Amino acid sequence: MAAFQTVLSYLNQAFSRDNIQQLVANRENFAPGRALAQGAVVKEGTRLHALWTEYLGKLPPSFQDTIRALVYHSLSSDPPTPITWAWAPGYDYELTLWQSPDTPPTKGGITILLKSRYPSDRHPAEGTGSFPESKT
Repeated sequence: MAAFQTVLSYLNQAFSRDNIQQLVANRENFAPGRALAQGAVVKEGTRLHALWTEYLGKLPPSFQDTIRALVYHSLSSDPPTPITWAWAPGYDYELTLWQSPDTPPTKGGITILLKSRYPSDRHPAEGTGSFPESKT
């Protein structure tokens, strides 16, 4: 869990109003058809990067595409729209999104809240893949 919180702190720093412009040059890493992990912000070659990309790979494909599309949209807007990342423990995978709109004096922002088991916890659905036999 500590590693996961560290990853989120890196993401929040990278996608903040002050730093997001630096990610625009890598926007195509989040283009349609790309794997979400291709655009990972955490430094490649580190244990943290390996843990984060492993977690991203376990997310349901619909979540991966949704998050990738949100990041691509964020980096395509002018100026780029900041993203706040959050995680909370949960039983199944959940994804909650919201966006505060732009106003004349300020740019809005996107928030992405992921809920899942702790990254190292095995999900029960990863078991046999079938229901127990019925005795009816």
